[in-house]
Amino acid sequence: MKENAYFDNAATTWPKPESVYRFMDSFFRSHGVNPGRSGGLLAVEAEQMITATRSMLAQFFGFESHSSRVIFTLNGTDALNLAMRGLLSRGDHMIVTRVEHNAVLRPANHFERDMEVGVTRVVVSGAGYVDPDAIRKAIKADTKLIVINHASNVIGTVQPLEDVAQIARDAGIPLVVDSAQTAGVIPIDMTSLGIGVLTFTGHKGLFGPMGIGGMIVSDSVDLAPQRFGGTGVDSLSHFQPEGYPHKLEAGTVSLPGIAGLHAAQLWFRELGAELARASQIDADDVLCCRLAVQHIHAVELSHLKRIEARLNTFAKVRIVGQALDTARVATLSFTVDGITAQQVADQFDADHQVCVRAGLQCAPLVHVDANTADGGGTVRLSPGFFTDEEDMQQLLCALDDVLA
Repeated sequence: MKENAYFDNAATTWPKPESVYRFMDSFFRSHGVNPGRSGGLLAVEAEQMITATRSMLAQFFGFESHSSRVIFTLNGTDALNLAMRGLLSRGDHMIVTRVEHNAVLRPANHFERDMEVGVTRVVVSGAGYVDPDAIRKAIKADTKLIVINHASNVIGTVQPLEDVAQIARDAGIPLVVDSAQTAGVIPIDMTSLGIGVLTFTGHKGLFGPMGIGGMIVSDSVDLAPQRFGGTGVDSLSHFQPEGYPHKLEAGTVSLPGIAGLHAAQLWFRELGAELARASQIDADDVLCCRLAVQHIHAVELSHLKRIEARLNTFAKVRIVGQALDTARVATLSFTVDGITAQQVADQFDADHQVCVRAGLQCAPLVHVDANTADGGGTVRLSPGFFTDEEDMQQLLCALDDVLA
């Protein structure tokens, strides 16, 4: 039995590709200086790595404009806060959904209380999907922002992003997309969809470390900066520079975190190149990344379907939501009659060394709507690309032991 069979990849993917660990360590040892703050060779090379990472991420997300509009932040939550606050003024109206993470819900609540921003929280179907027409009907004359969680971190449902993006474009309203659960798992073509701001976190499907995230800001959107300070350029100016990325990046960026994203992007390309060679496909870097993402998604869903099939054999188990095979990520939540979610998770951990997530998963309205909030939430299972057969057998044994 493994010391830890890990099934909490919706929170953080683990382990990372070995090349990510190696590059982070070696680059920080060899170039651990302040990038862009001097003319020395080490600082220049560190800045070159950061610039290259911006370019790779722009390509990865189908962003066809200048990569200087790829902004690095502390994490996905930080990016969402900066994006929403940078687009809203007192008295505006915004639209969110009830499947959002607290990274969106809590800022919206604060805007509503502190800035008199009107907030419409669009309901979802019993299966967990947003009706795009409900978003259309929620638009008002003073609507300045639509925010949508591409995939639920509780029930795994992937929202109809193309339809929602079309509605936002037709109305001339910026769409902010939270890709925390889909970046690196489902291909996203930001420019073709017309997304206003795409936010991402490094430590999940992008296989980077914690403490790094970011956003890509389209040419059609101009965010007001929320942080002010040193940038290494135009130091005589009394105010934050107007040019991207310095307009939105104040202070020293996370060099180790960006190095991790850099190495992970190279890993995606290498994985895709292997898949292309096996299929005798002539693929450039963009296609290699797409092939890798599609392969990762397929592998994760194959694990999830086995888990779901086993859960369906237990009469007292209820799987929350009805995620469609054509629009889901490898995350599901369930409850067990007569046992709290925390008890199930504790038994998995103590008796079988299986790591899962119990509770409300920072998405309270999903649980309110599913009638699981008062009971302490759900047990969430999220296999990952590096889940192997030994992990699966350990989990399946735990399900049989605890749930039977």
